[in-house]
Amino acid sequence: MVKADILIVGGGPAGLAAAIATRRRGFNVTVVDGIVPPADKACGEGLMPDALLALSKLGVSISASDSFPFRGIRFLDRGTSVDASFPTACGRGVRRTTLHRMMIEQAEAVGVRLRWGTKVDLSAARSGWIIGADGENSLVRKWAGLDLSVRDRRRFGFRRHYRIAPWTDCMELYWGRTCQVYVTPITPDSVCVAAISRDSQFRLDDALKECPDLEQRLKSSAIISAERGAVTSSRWFKAVYRERVALVGDASGSVDAITGEGLCLAFRQATALAEAIECGDLDMYQRRHRQIARRPDLMARLLIALGEHAQFRRAAMSTMAAHPGIFTKMLAVHVGAFYETNHFHRSDGDHVATWTGDGPRTEPGPDARRVHAE
Repeated sequence: MVKADILIVGGGPAGLAAAIATRRRGFNVTVVDGIVPPADKACGEGLMPDALLALSKLGVSISASDSFPFRGIRFLDRGTSVDASFPTACGRGVRRTTLHRMMIEQAEAVGVRLRWGTKVDLSAARSGWIIGADGENSLVRKWAGLDLSVRDRRRFGFRRHYRIAPWTDCMELYWGRTCQVYVTPITPDSVCVAAISRDSQFRLDDALKECPDLEQRLKSSAIISAERGAVTSSRWFKAVYRERVALVGDASGSVDAITGEGLCLAFRQATALAEAIECGDLDMYQRRHRQIARRPDLMARLLIALGEHAQFRRAAMSTMAAHPGIFTKMLAVHVGAFYETNHFHRSDGDHVATWTGDGPRTEPGPDARRVHAE
């Protein structure tokens, strides 16, 4: 029997984020999970600036030694490429296992009780609140009767790592005929390569055949991790709480992995849920949950449409290549920023950048351009 103010089922990033956020508000928090760390999962392993900001609000900082910076995003399709820099700080590539370790350390530091390799009988739990952070196939969601979805569109992702120095200062997204492949720099000598398609039998080698330039670049590079797969969904549920049970992370719904926003969603949801529990008002969490998901869901629809309609995508790519400011604004919206450059007179001749997004403006880090595109 587990006794706590708050019982969190699921010790992945979403559950740990919820644990940290609620514990910092003075609650007695216990996390239970059947796995024993380190925990790995197929994902693109890139954290956008908005995800890093959300993490920092939880007291978790991604150090330069544990990650690799990228200044923005680059799209590539049949010889055409377009890129833009983030309007705030750089993003960072970080191994999923490294991120998990950092979040465990922060949870322990603030006093969360972690019970690994443990299963829980929810009907026997003695907790004021139960939070389901147990992923796509959440048992807490089913137990609470919250399994009614209003939309569920699934695709399949596969990921592995290569021993090769990053050749670009961007996260790169390659558009194939039936898939998308994205490359994230992880360390000074390795990259993460992930592919997404609608075919559950489609594998990374199949995807690389649709991206010959990338396939050629990786041809002589050592594969340094096993290929992992996962389902990625654009999924909305009618409700994310019932009485004193709430859902967070993929258990509460998700956006397609092509957005790179899944972890950011979980971190922001965790903070919103902690605030709602502190107020004793989960209706507030329901409203905030929908607000948080709105922008990533819109971007997921746009990016999936680009992937499924080649003529539309190529016209869009040509337009963005001719007018780079369009992609710059699109990327700013994607990471939740509204970035304006005001042409104030200054003695050094520079422009003044004004950040009016979700948090304080920060300049790209000094290592954001350590690697330059060819």
